[in-house]
Amino acid sequence: MKIGIMQPYLFPYIGYFQLINAVDTFVIYDDVNYIKQGWINRNRILMNNAPHYFTLSLKEASSFKKIYEIEIGTNIEKLKKTLLQVYNKAPFFTTIYPLLQEILDYHDTNLARFITNSLIKISEYLGIQTRFYISSEQKIACDLRGQKRVIAMINAFKANEYINAIGGMELYSREDFKREGIKLNFLRTSEIVYNQLSPTFTPNLSIIDVMMHNSFEQIKILLNDYVLV
Repeated sequence: MKIGIMQPYLFPYIGYFQLINAVDTFVIYDDVNYIKQGWINRNRILMNNAPHYFTLSLKEASSFKKIYEIEIGTNIEKLKKTLLQVYNKAPFFTTIYPLLQEILDYHDTNLARFITNSLIKISEYLGIQTRFYISSEQKIACDLRGQKRVIAMINAFKANEYINAIGGMELYSREDFKREGIKLNFLRTSEIVYNQLSPTFTPNLSIIDVMMHNSFEQIKILLNDYVLV
């Protein structure tokens, strides 16, 4: 069984969904400390032909708190308005904007559960069949840190292959995973280009930009445009 383990990111880039699609089980790693200025509660869209950050406001966020201990703020309506203004002329706006409204109107204000719901809803739209779990609900090896905890979670799910984002190459040792009977691979997203209705292409934007400019069938092709190393 293949497993992926990642922190919850807000409307992440397509590589995150490629990873979800590449595994059988995906664990939302929410019982680690919140990181300011990361991707947990912000991402980028294309505004006026340039990348623009949008942020989900939070209540009393702190790097001393775990992700699952934080509540979202009150700027949901502002986010919906921004997305409406930016993408109302996009080719798939009438399909995608109602989905984004449903996601942003989710009743649970817990940051981890809010983002988990968004990842599940988008995965459902994309036809991804992966099973989702939340690490704080599993209570697996909470006394361990870093690679040791990741290995403990993999073993708890009885997986024999771990696929991680390409940035994890600096964090994890293939030999250590091999000793545990776990195959370790890293997913590298290929160069993805699509029509953004812009003079120049801006890569690695939020999945929102991908969905607004590509059909379901086109995105299914993009989801497999990667290599494992």
